[in-house]
Amino acid sequence: MKAIQVTDLILRDAHQSLIATRLRTEDMLPICDKLDAIGYWSLEVWGGATFDACVRFLREDPWERLRQLREALPKTRLQMLLRGQNLLGYRHYADDVVEAFVARAAHNGMDVFRIFDALNDLRNLETAMKAVKKAGKHAQGTICYTTSPVHTPELFSQQARDLVNMGADSIAIKDMAGLLTPYATYDLVKAIKAEVSVDVVIHSHATAGLAAMCQLKAIEAGADRIDTAISAFANGTSHPATEAQVAALKGTDWDTGLDLEKLGEIADYFREVRKKYHQFESEFTREDVSVQINQVPGGMMSNLANQLKEQNALDRIREVFEEIPRVREDLGYPPLVTPTSQIVGTQAVYNVLSGERYKTITNEVKRYLQGGYGKAPAAVNEALQRKAIGNESPMEERPADRLQPELAKLREDIGTLAQSEEDVLTFAMFPDLGREFLKQRSEGSLQPEVLEPIGKAAPAKAQEAVASEFLLDVHGETYEVAITGVGEVGGGRRKLYLTLDGMPEEVQFESLNEFVAEKGGKRQRATEPGHVTTAMPGNIVDVLVKVGDTVTAGQAVLIAEAMKMETEVHTSVDGVVKAVHVSKGDRVTPGEVLIEIG
Repeated sequence: MKAIQVTDLILRDAHQSLIATRLRTEDMLPICDKLDAIGYWSLEVWGGATFDACVRFLREDPWERLRQLREALPKTRLQMLLRGQNLLGYRHYADDVVEAFVARAAHNGMDVFRIFDALNDLRNLETAMKAVKKAGKHAQGTICYTTSPVHTPELFSQQARDLVNMGADSIAIKDMAGLLTPYATYDLVKAIKAEVSVDVVIHSHATAGLAAMCQLKAIEAGADRIDTAISAFANGTSHPATEAQVAALKGTDWDTGLDLEKLGEIADYFREVRKKYHQFESEFTREDVSVQINQVPGGMMSNLANQLKEQNALDRIREVFEEIPRVREDLGYPPLVTPTSQIVGTQAVYNVLSGERYKTITNEVKRYLQGGYGKAPAAVNEALQRKAIGNESPMEERPADRLQPELAKLREDIGTLAQSEEDVLTFAMFPDLGREFLKQRSEGSLQPEVLEPIGKAAPAKAQEAVASEFLLDVHGETYEVAITGVGEVGGGRRKLYLTLDGMPEEVQFESLNEFVAEKGGKRQRATEPGHVTTAMPGNIVDVLVKVGDTVTAGQAVLIAEAMKMETEVHTSVDGVVKAVHVSKGDRVTPGEVLIEIG
């Protein structure tokens, strides 16, 4: 027995799990001195969705965040989550990009790289693992835990041996959906510890309410380290509370040695900070043991809820949860973690809302069935595979083996907007979003998303835009209404802050016949067979036709993105393109006429 080491996830996975990764650097830095003094084995501060959220929503340079945290936490190892060949984006990158990304992350202050692949296809970890070792940093090989007929302790133990042979300095069991149960955890850790001599870390989300017990059984089985989150951002779809686990082990041979009083001061700070981000709270981040049935990770739950809400279909979320295991089985039981969670979840939404399974197949499902993400854990549904890719033979080799070096072209494409190699890598992760971010940075026009006020007060800008008082007569009843502000929700929706007979209220509304504000004009509702619309709210990635083109029924005419997944939008009729009402980058909602064919 020995003291258990602790990695705290407060600066990455904790807020990613509970408030959609929205914690800003300005709210991290003031508490860093106290975090640095605790004596954690490491602090997870980067990776996962933080890179995306920094660029997309917070309008922060994620590399600058890393540098600031490195300076503010001089005594503590900094840790990140890296998606193997996917890095922090949503596709596989050529080896030269992976190598450059790891090198620059290490240079900017990263110490520990937790490397995983969504399919546990270890070929997709090799390049990143070698790059971490070359940089002289800690490479943590990661096993994504899931349950299925093919996922057994024997399989996971073999993967742990393979990772150590690949150079892993430690092994992490990543239970992203909270599927582990206490005694299954004990058996799994025992099996892995019997095969490897490196440290074993247990990372389990508290979604099902079992994670704290799982960690204790893991410790009994020989685990060396646990992942926790300060109580202000713990439990539910996050992780066991740091203070609770420290208290549970206090006075035992596994005593962490961490100071509960000092941890309490940190919790107090983050409890106040969390209030600032109240608009990102969701009922779907609470504890729910049904994850043991539907296997849906907490972050995936909140994304699906938001997507269905945008389509006025939130009442069908249980149908989607029931469909997810069926889609997962069809795809060969992939673990549900980025990007496979989005791939499976988005396809399940399409299957439910269209009323016909696989009537629409997303581009990512097609790519998955082509072998574009790696080898599926088990056999896929052959009929679905034929429908998605025809008679094409799936690739057998590592997907990145088909990719040519791309770093030089990326540098050329982004040009002078990139002021550093880090900027080139930001562009590589998110080409359109990254370019816009770098452009706005150069213009000095970066603006983070607006945080909604706590209570009824509205932002000054919103108050100037809408301020009115009136009487509302409904069915013979008269109400005094005062609108105090307006804010953006997304997906064409707006939020009104108002008082109703003196009581503060919030309402959301969505216009059904207008473009997003900057476009002006109007879009009509789709009523004719030749009216092309989309099944999901999202953004237009590409327009594949122009006015005058002849098209045939079933032909792809648009590519739209929803939930970070791309889908082809097809015409259902033969004819000639009479009008195109959208362009790349436009936000669209279901039912709008995007293209007219006659």
